[in-house]
Amino acid sequence: MACHYQALKPQVGKWESIPSGKVFLPIISFLFSINFNLFAQEEYEHEIDSNVPVLAAFHEVIYPIWHTAYPEKDYDALRSFVPEVNKFAKNIYEAKLPGILRDKETKWKEGVAVFKKSVDDYNKAAEESDNQKLLDAAEVMHAKYEMLVRIIRPVLKEVDEFHKVLYIIYHKYLPDKKYENIGSICDDLKTKVDTMLHAKLPKRLEAKTNEYQKAVNELIESVNNLCSVLKGKDSKTIDTAVESMHTCYLNVEKIFD
Repeated sequence: MACHYQALKPQVGKWESIPSGKVFLPIISFLFSINFNLFAQEEYEHEIDSNVPVLAAFHEVIYPIWHTAYPEKDYDALRSFVPEVNKFAKNIYEAKLPGILRDKETKWKEGVAVFKKSVDDYNKAAEESDNQKLLDAAEVMHAKYEMLVRIIRPVLKEVDEFHKVLYIIYHKYLPDKKYENIGSICDDLKTKVDTMLHAKLPKRLEAKTNEYQKAVNELIESVNNLCSVLKGKDSKTIDTAVESMHTCYLNVEKIFD
């Protein structure tokens, strides 16, 4: 689905308007929005945390391999690390990604397969007497491990924070048609997407700044459109607006693939 939306005039629906004379109600609504969002994130905390602990655990063995044994050409040490490498790597092969990373599942599985081959090659090289082959195998294994880390690591914390809210909307509230819940966190969506727009890309990605900002501006339009149509009662229009917002977000992520 392309990143586009149809801006429609909100229809009067089941969410009735608040009397304008009660000026304290917007404040109450704002505070409710904050509390509701915190509650939602706590409820789905195990699904929106993008960390994969077993991947971080492998760093315990790859760090001394790459930063000590490899540069010092300590071949005995490189061979001695094999049992630890296999122990930690096995956990990576069996790891299940948290829900928020479901869109990366295919890339992750492909990356794990490539990483497993590098571990197997490291094992084989450690059994042989060709020290250069052992060094090369260590270098490749380190590179494939870093590739796995990049697959799941958010490029920007601001993007990750928006994604956490989007995940709850798209995978929890939308399927159950919980439109009131979506509406209650619209202000938070707007704040987070605005923060995305003003985020500074890391130096290695600075050349993509214009492309990134264009994609985020399209995402902002889709967020504003969703928050507008939520005031109506047309479920099909709301569903379409959520899908459009989700597509616009994926277009942001694709910039960094």
